Amino acid sequence: MIDPDPHTQTSDLRLLIADDHDLVRESIAALLKQEGDILVTTVATLDEALAAVEKSGRFDLVLLDYKMPGMNGLDGLARMRKSNDGHPVALMSGNASRAVAEEAIGSGAAGFIPKTMASRSMASAVRFMAAGEVFVPYGFMQQDDTTVGDLSPRETEVLRGIAEGKSNKEIARDLELQEVTIKLYVKTLFRKLEARNRTHAVIIARDMNLL
Repeated sequence: MIDPDPHTQTSDLRLLIADDHDLVRESIAALLKQEGDILVTTVATLDEALAAVEKSGRFDLVLLDYKMPGMNGLDGLARMRKSNDGHPVALMSGNASRAVAEEAIGSGAAGFIPKTMASRSMASAVRFMAAGEVFVPYGFMQQDDTTVGDLSPRETEVLRGIAEGKSNKEIARDLELQEVTIKLYVKTLFRKLEARNRTHAVIIARDMNLL
């Protein structure tokens, strides 16, 4: 059944969640609704998700359970991307592998979310993907690796400054370093975290409990 939430406030983020596990679907929906500006529609199958888009128009973001009825692997992703008029569609799963996540991203998914993700990170990831960015938790993508690059103490200090919303100039002043030096630290920690930008770096770092 489609959640009857109204979609009348254009400033709100319209999210569609499709998952055949009732408890999981409604739990994720409930925590995201607490954000106040995320309007959530929930369905149980891919066909219901496609029908919801046809009925009410494209969503700012669609979250699809990777193994729910009708998905047929990544075929469901392609169908929903077309139906949602090219707007972001992401996959979520409780036990999919890193290889599946990489294939999904390569096929145009806006992201890949483990269902075990913390609520604060989940909300941040939803906003990030709705804004047009690609999101996959750093820890998840490292699950098959034997080593993970650690940040140096100075890189961690720079990361904290980024998380506080400070510019490179402000961080440089706080740490009594040159701005060009901060830029180098930012570039290095982005590489280590495999982050696309400052917001992505903060999301990844929080998922790894670095902040």
